[in-house]
Amino acid sequence: MVFSSAIFLFLFLPIVLIGHLLVGRRFRNSFLLLASLAFYAWGEGTYVSIMLLSILFNYFFGRLLDSRLFEELIGIRQKVLLGLMIAINLLPLLYFKYLIFLLDSLAGFLNLSGDLFPLEKEIHLPIGISFFTFQAISYLIDIYRKVNSAQRSILDVGLYISLFPQLIAGPIVRYATIADQLRHRVLSIELFSSGVTRFVQGLAKKMLIANPLGYVADLVFDLPASDLTLTTAWLGAVCYTLQIYFDFSGYSDMAIGLGRMLGFKFQENFNFPYISRSIREFWHRWHISLSTWFRDYVYLPLGGNRYGNFSTMRNLFTIFFLCGLWHGASWNFVIWGLLHGLFLTLERGAWGRLLRALPVAIQHGYVLLVVVLTFVFFRAETLSDSGAMLATMFDFRAGLEVFSLVAIELDLEFYLTLAFGLLLSTPVAPAIVRFAQDGIGCLRFRSRVLGVVGNVISPLVLAVLFSLSVLEIASGSYNPFIYFRF
Repeated sequence: MVFSSAIFLFLFLPIVLIGHLLVGRRFRNSFLLLASLAFYAWGEGTYVSIMLLSILFNYFFGRLLDSRLFEELIGIRQKVLLGLMIAINLLPLLYFKYLIFLLDSLAGFLNLSGDLFPLEKEIHLPIGISFFTFQAISYLIDIYRKVNSAQRSILDVGLYISLFPQLIAGPIVRYATIADQLRHRVLSIELFSSGVTRFVQGLAKKMLIANPLGYVADLVFDLPASDLTLTTAWLGAVCYTLQIYFDFSGYSDMAIGLGRMLGFKFQENFNFPYISRSIREFWHRWHISLSTWFRDYVYLPLGGNRYGNFSTMRNLFTIFFLCGLWHGASWNFVIWGLLHGLFLTLERGAWGRLLRALPVAIQHGYVLLVVVLTFVFFRAETLSDSGAMLATMFDFRAGLEVFSLVAIELDLEFYLTLAFGLLLSTPVAPAIVRFAQDGIGCLRFRSRVLGVVGNVISPLVLAVLFSLSVLEIASGSYNPFIYFRF
């Protein structure tokens, strides 16, 4: 079940919101836990058992880690116990997501052929397993670091790991962030209202911008290399760059909005990454919950930048190798991650100093160029597909016309969507709102008038966005879930 589906919007969500309100404070966590497990089981069936095992395992061993019982009675040091628990948490992820990739890569490296590894070529990947695995690991590490104590209620541990708003597409929530909210969150009309607003904004991002642009991107990336032209290749790459931002940030907005409706406050996950002036800044703005997770639980424990340039480079490449693999079991994802690690490393040296001395427009252009080109690896199915796309993007002999099967989709609606996508990927709209709210001097009266008008128009705009999004859902048009590989 995904947020952009009729069954979620008009059946599951109303039942949960009404039930969460009616059951009372004492039973809200139990109700939400059951609802979250039902949400997951709806799409994953028996694979919900993996999540249940994760809840039981991390609750039990979190308590043991907190009590130091193993160290006192058996002599196993806490650090060793933590390592074992992390490894056990990673085993399902390694099996479901990476086993076939690892075996195929090993066979290719050894130049082996035939059915050396008699396994199924497709292993079902339970949706969201990367997200809830990382949350469980952070829960245990924070217990070890004394950031928080182990939760005594298995229901609260279960709710933390399975909470449906952020379960399938993030953001990755730290236990310390919502530990108090699990027990003491307060429902309010203001928080609920802001949650509805945020959810509708995210739904509109997904249905009205990401999906139409994604449809064109899919047409381009599915073309054989012989049909690509320079213009077609760039069009596909730009459309995908916008699609993944509006899709991913849209889901994050919906998750944050759903959390607010239920009394939770999740961290922001995107902050207009495409206005960045360096790749380092990009990662402060893109998928913030993941980048900070790798910083706090991998990069800093490895030494961060404390032990010289070589150590820093090694640590950066390590986390971006892992970051690439986290996104998908493919060498394309690995290369995407390593390229970002390379540019981050370069920016720490002479290139970074030169970049900061260049005009701002060139800094922005550099980041956008790197992001668009590296996302080709992220989207293409194989390395050869990536190579063909990138080669065409810089082959001025490839022609400037758009391939016919793509060109017929480039109507006025597409160009309007593309224009809105480009505009809304920048903070122009929020700046206009702030101007209306914070006018000074002779503009103050106008600001108050605009504020009053805004209070009337905003609900109407949200209603229109929601209606248009629902019409797109009802039409059964293109509505992919692009996180199945995550």
